[in-house]
Amino acid sequence: MNDWPEGRTGDGRDRYGRGSAGSEPDGARAMPHIRRGTQQPHLPQQPQGYDDGYAAHQAGGYDDGYNTGQVYGRGGQPGGPAGPGGGPYGRTPRGNPPNWRKRIKIGVLTLVVVVLAVSVGTYFWADSKMRREVDLSKVADRPGSGEGTNYLIVGSDSREGLSDQDKKDLHTGSADGKRTDSMMILHTGDNGSTMLSFPRDSYVTIPAFTGKKSGKRYPASTHKLNQAYSDGGPELLTQTIEYNTGLHIDHYAEIGFGGFRSLVDALGGVDMCLDKAVKDKDSGADFKKGCQTLDGKQSLAFVRQRHQEADQDLGRMRNQQKFLNTLAKQAASPSTILNPFRLYPVIGSGLDTLIVDKDMELWNLTAMFWDMKGVTGGDGKQMTVPIASANVPTPSDGVAVKWDKAKSKQLFDQLKNDEKVTVSDK
Repeated sequence: MNDWPEGRTGDGRDRYGRGSAGSEPDGARAMPHIRRGTQQPHLPQQPQGYDDGYAAHQAGGYDDGYNTGQVYGRGGQPGGPAGPGGGPYGRTPRGNPPNWRKRIKIGVLTLVVVVLAVSVGTYFWADSKMRREVDLSKVADRPGSGEGTNYLIVGSDSREGLSDQDKKDLHTGSADGKRTDSMMILHTGDNGSTMLSFPRDSYVTIPAFTGKKSGKRYPASTHKLNQAYSDGGPELLTQTIEYNTGLHIDHYAEIGFGGFRSLVDALGGVDMCLDKAVKDKDSGADFKKGCQTLDGKQSLAFVRQRHQEADQDLGRMRNQQKFLNTLAKQAASPSTILNPFRLYPVIGSGLDTLIVDKDMELWNLTAMFWDMKGVTGGDGKQMTVPIASANVPTPSDGVAVKWDKAKSKQLFDQLKNDEKVTVSDK
């Protein structure tokens, strides 16, 4: 018999070690430093204070995470640093809390960029639609610029864009060409805004001019004011207004029948309060007393009607001023400006048909509407040029309107110097 334990030889080599010819694997070789019997194996001494999970393992309660499907978290491998959400073994770390302050800043910045981009795009889109067709640099013998700003606002009887059915529905007739249906100056300055209307039958001096088509030179003459527009268009009308008032016209704006109707319809109608019922078969006006919303067709009929008014043209000018003031208030209201579904149609409809001078910028036009809106508030004033007589016979123009020279001159001087208007049109 061999006295050596099983698996060992007398020369001290393992029978089943490397190079062993035995049939058992290396892992089954004998371990001479482990004594047989019931004595517990000798474990390496742990560092002082180390008991992370080991005591639980000794007590039979240690959970290494594998039996629950957990995986090692960041730093959760044995011997590595503990993860942010718990111990080193198998616990999934909790994510960092969201940085709401940073998110809010990014959101606000994004919103500002979007609003700025839309605003800039809208501005250039609207600016490109303006019809800059009037060249005020061609107006001859102009007075010097005064204080404040003067806008010449003209409503013409242009049928541009109207079908035969439109002309019938709107009671406009089918006359060719264009004539002035209303004329007014909006003066803005440090003493508020003044809207001054001129009767189209005003008997004034039309200065000498050269015909656009004929090239013929015409001498100065005395006619009704609307004759100036018929003879020489916006430039001669501007020259005539400047010649008879001494006021320098800074900007010109004109709108025709079709554009007026489209603008009102795009705005959703204009709310008007009438102190009496209105009925005029020539313009198509037929309104009850009280507050109501007028659409484009009704609005055009309202500003054109005059036969029900005792003073006809003068009464019509008062209605026009009242309507334009209300129109401007609604166009410049937050419900329009902050509502893109209303703002863009209003801009499109208004600028497609509004004819302005070549130097009119979009911000000038915006300022004009804004000042028109404030005519009836604060220091604002609505009036007509002071009249001496409304039934003056003329040699060739029938009955015309004659201005009160003294009061008119005082009024024009106050506007030119941007002084508070004290003149009454009564």
